[in-house]
Amino acid sequence: MEELAILGGRPVRETPLSYGKQYIDQDDVDAVTRTLTSPYLTCGPKITELEQELCRITGAHYAVAVSNGTAALHLAAMAAGIGEGDEVIVSAITFAASANCVRYCGGTPVFADIDPETYNISPAAIRSLITDRTKAVIAVDFTGQAVELDEIRCICAEHNLVLIEDGAHSIGTVYNGQPVGSIADMTCFSFHPVKTVTGGEGGAITTNDEGLYRKLSLFRTHGITRTMEEMVHPTDAGWYNEQITLGYNYRMTDIQAALLISQLNKLSLFSKRRKEIVAMYDEAFRDIPEIQVQKEIPESDTTRHLYILRLRTELLDCDRRQFFDALAAENIRAQVHYLPVYWHSYYEKLGYARGLCPEAEAYYESSMSLPLYYALTDEEVQDVIRAVKKLIAYYKKNK
Repeated sequence: MEELAILGGRPVRETPLSYGKQYIDQDDVDAVTRTLTSPYLTCGPKITELEQELCRITGAHYAVAVSNGTAALHLAAMAAGIGEGDEVIVSAITFAASANCVRYCGGTPVFADIDPETYNISPAAIRSLITDRTKAVIAVDFTGQAVELDEIRCICAEHNLVLIEDGAHSIGTVYNGQPVGSIADMTCFSFHPVKTVTGGEGGAITTNDEGLYRKLSLFRTHGITRTMEEMVHPTDAGWYNEQITLGYNYRMTDIQAALLISQLNKLSLFSKRRKEIVAMYDEAFRDIPEIQVQKEIPESDTTRHLYILRLRTELLDCDRRQFFDALAAENIRAQVHYLPVYWHSYYEKLGYARGLCPEAEAYYESSMSLPLYYALTDEEVQDVIRAVKKLIAYYKKNK
C-alpha cells in the first residue's frame, strides 16, 4: 500500500491542482481590449448585446445584466415583492446569498432539506414548509443540475408562489429540452471566475414576464427612469430622468459584458469538456463502496459546475476533514460546497438551530468538491482519481 503524502510519502502530483479555474483565451483578451479603446466602458452597447445573447442561449424573453450573482438574487427578491413578514423557502445547501437576498428585503428564509441523492432541494420538503406567509421559493440548481422544475412549478402554481431559480451554477444546463433560464418566473445567473463562463464578476436575471423585466431594469439603476410612461412628472426633455422608486447601482460594465459575450461563444465547448470530466470521475468512482456518486435526474442535461465527492464515512477510518487534508497533501486542492446556510453564525444569532435539515447536515459532513474546469487535462483528471483511490485504499475499514 502506498504511503500517504501527509504521512511522509510521495504525493501523486508535484504541483497543486485547484478545484476551479477560469479559462481566458486571446479572443477574450481582444474583446476586452476593443471595449477598453471604445467610447463606452459602462452604460454602453455591450450590455444590450449581452442581454440579447443570454436570451438567445436560454430562450428567455428578457434578460437584465447586473454586477454580480448576489445582485441578481436581490433584484429578483425585490421584483417578487418580498417584504417584512414574508417567508421564502430556500435550499439549505447553497451559498449564503441565496438566503441573504430574502433578508435584504426584510423577509424570512425558511430552509428546506435536500434530496440525499441529487443534493438539490426536495420538492416534498418545499410542500411541507408552505404557510399562509410563504411568498416565494428560491430553488438552487446545485452543482449545475436543474432542480425538479416540473414538480416545483406545480407546487408554486398551487399556492400562488413566485419561483426564483438560482442558476448560479447552471448556465448551459437543459431541462426536458428547455434551457435553464426560460422556465422559472425568474432565473439568476452568476459569472464569477470559477463558474462555467465568467466576466470577472457579473450576474444576470432572465424572465419571460414583461412586468418583472421592467421592475428588474428599474431596480438595477437607482430606480431612475427615462421612460415617459413610468414618470410621475413626464417630459420629453432630452436631459431629464426621474427617480420613481428606491433602487440600487447594480449595473454591469461594458468591459465585463464584452468578456462575457466572448465566453458565451465558447459555452458549448466548456459544457462538452465538463461533461467529459464528470463522466471520467463517475466511471472511476461508481463501483467504490466508500464513495457516493451524485445522482442525476433524467430530465437534466447538466453542464456541471461542481463535482461532488461524497464519502461514506461509516466505511472509512477517517472523517471528511482528515480525507480533505490528506488530499491536499497529494496536491489535489478540493473545496467544500457548502456549509448549511443556517449554520453560519449570522443565522444562528437570528435563532436558526442545528438539526433543521438532517439530510443537508449529513451531506455537509461527508462531501467535498474535486477539480472541475474546462482546461483540466485528462492526465490531471487521472491524478485526481489516483489520489482519491490512494486515500480510499489507505483509510477503508475492510482492507
